[in-house]
Amino acid sequence: MPIDPARPFVPVAIAVLTISDTRGPADDRSGDLLVERLTGAGHGLAARAIERDDVAAITARLRAWVADPAIDCVITTGGTGLTGRDVTPEALAMLGGKDIPGFGELFRWLSFASIGTSTMQSRAMAVLAGGTYVFALPGSTGAVRDGWDQILVHQLDSRHRPCNLVELMPRLNER
Repeated sequence: MPIDPARPFVPVAIAVLTISDTRGPADDRSGDLLVERLTGAGHGLAARAIERDDVAAITARLRAWVADPAIDCVITTGGTGLTGRDVTPEALAMLGGKDIPGFGELFRWLSFASIGTSTMQSRAMAVLAGGTYVFALPGSTGAVRDGWDQILVHQLDSRHRPCNLVELMPRLNER
């Protein structure tokens, strides 16, 4: 992925939300890895939290962060599978934003190299809500690596060519 060194790097304020009934701050390996990756890339950690697998709780947290002008992007980990407790995509749908279908499609295509056809069990997705990007990754560290290292690190870098999501940020709320 080409980086144009003539363009300035623009740090993005990113909030990280882990969705789990079983993980806490002491054992949130996926959240820790995501924070390490995004801060290592030069971005700022705007907020971090853990919510249980509950549509209302997840939606409330996401709505608060989307409404916060200090947060440009939210990345969630967990809750994207097929079991009854996996409700992250349903919570993102409650935000009423624009779907970004290419993110989930690309994530599954890339993760096929790591986990083969098991990638079909992922409902990784993204939306644009209120001018804030919201990405939902599965909860494994491997999924965080695939999503960040192969997609988000590039699309959240203002120097990435031929285009990136950061350069669109000033125009996201146009009418």
